[in-house]
Amino acid sequence: MRILITNDDGINAPGLKVLTEIAYDLAGPDGEVWTVAPAFEQSGVGHCISYTHPMMVSDMGDRRFAAEGSPADCVLAGLHDVLLDTRPDVVLSGVNRGNNSAENALYSGTLGGAMEAALQGIPAIALSQYYGPDNAHADDPFEAARVHGIEVIQKILGHDPGDQDGYRLFYNVNFPPVPAAAVKGTRITPQGIREGTCFSVEPHNSPSGRRFLWIRGGDQRAPTAPGSDAAENLAGYISITPMRADLTAHDQLDAMRDAFR
Repeated sequence: MRILITNDDGINAPGLKVLTEIAYDLAGPDGEVWTVAPAFEQSGVGHCISYTHPMMVSDMGDRRFAAEGSPADCVLAGLHDVLLDTRPDVVLSGVNRGNNSAENALYSGTLGGAMEAALQGIPAIALSQYYGPDNAHADDPFEAARVHGIEVIQKILGHDPGDQDGYRLFYNVNFPPVPAAAVKGTRITPQGIREGTCFSVEPHNSPSGRRFLWIRGGDQRAPTAPGSDAAENLAGYISITPMRADLTAHDQLDAMRDAFR
């Protein structure tokens, strides 16, 4: 098996090292693992691509490349330059430091990389590690992902329908904020929303008097609908959410057609 991995935390991020271990186990002794990851952190860039300027790609050795671009850029570089004519069997993105459940999925560069792979017709899985009081300060905060990641990926790939018309599936996996031994199991979930909380800004003045704004995240433990991704993560379960890059509100199509007749 040939695997391409990327992330949004940057090529030196600890979560990418965890994903590299998982990928080598998945590829097997005769497989290949290729890394094309951002040279610098790209958290929160979503499915951004560097459409208006070029990016430098540096060969770091041992099938490892750093690209000065977003995770989606990295996937494009991997498929159309680094691995040209030798397409990977799967693209893995992560393991993200922090969850990409609920509305976080919409901002996530980790998911942006997986989405781009799906748009290119390749099976893709985004993996993220929820942080919380039970794991944030542990010796290995990624333990749940490290221990359970390979089994989750294998089951997803075993179920993936393969060739698909239209927008291809990709998968959003979030590991709960607990040690590996405390993981209760796996749940297939819809994407949730943390009601009453959202991203915002916090102003600060620099020593020179200039005004700057920091982006602030919402409460990551805010309740979501029962059975949704974040709710199951906080209950100790791994969530798997099948996704497509189709933003159509299908439930509104007929009503809108009636209104415009």
